[in-house]
Amino acid sequence: MTGLGKADRERLSAVLRGTKGTVTVAEASAILEMPASGTAKLLARWAKKGWLSRIRRGLYISVPLESRTADVPLEDAWVIADKLYNPCYIGGWSAAEYWDLTEQIFRTVIVLTTQRPRERKQTIKGTEFLLRSVSDKAMFGLKSVWRGREKVNVSDPTRTVLDMLNDPQLGGGLRSTIDMFRNYLNSDKRDLGLLIEYADQLGNGAVFKRLGFLLEKYAENDQSVIEQCRKKLTTGNAKLDPTLETEKLITRWRLWVPERWAKG
Repeated sequence: MTGLGKADRERLSAVLRGTKGTVTVAEASAILEMPASGTAKLLARWAKKGWLSRIRRGLYISVPLESRTADVPLEDAWVIADKLYNPCYIGGWSAAEYWDLTEQIFRTVIVLTTQRPRERKQTIKGTEFLLRSVSDKAMFGLKSVWRGREKVNVSDPTRTVLDMLNDPQLGGGLRSTIDMFRNYLNSDKRDLGLLIEYADQLGNGAVFKRLGFLLEKYAENDQSVIEQCRKKLTTGNAKLDPTLETEKLITRWRLWVPERWAKG
């Protein structure tokens, strides 16, 4: 570790051994048994010398020895998201990719968080994050998965589908959301009973309207589930996708849909 004295080399080595891909002031302070203020200055100095790369205030990642610059890309964006936006989970198209519900490759990572960030789109070290706020009671249907030495929450396949039915933009728009929904229906991850249960727990009546309509089109044999959706219809009309122009009202589902989706 050129550019560092013996004491600093030993302390930096101890910090890197004792952390899991990211370094926070609190973690380093506990490892080094130093006050937080002194530790923060130490980490900042190491970052200035190029041994750490600053993500946000108080959060750093290590710089590989072979790197010629401290401006390194994120090794695992999910781990960074968990550090920055916790309590949170990876969802939408990012989770759909993880569960093999789509073959599309999305560059942006979707994070659903109980925080209320001012900026919904953030770029960190070249990685784009799209943030959506959720309530504490909406933190259900999650799986903890290992990312290196860290555990990160990701929505399970059924919750992933539910979130995209709740907000089709989390699936990249209506067409790709429906494609992922159909892949879910044709996969071993399909669990419509759990989907109804999750939709009840989420409490958005528009989800049942969208779900019932789509099941009639793509899973017409699941009449019992379709009937459950029908019984849970709320008053008022919703849109299949709130961002699109809708010309046709499907009265039995109280759902406005684009003309092309009303056919067939």
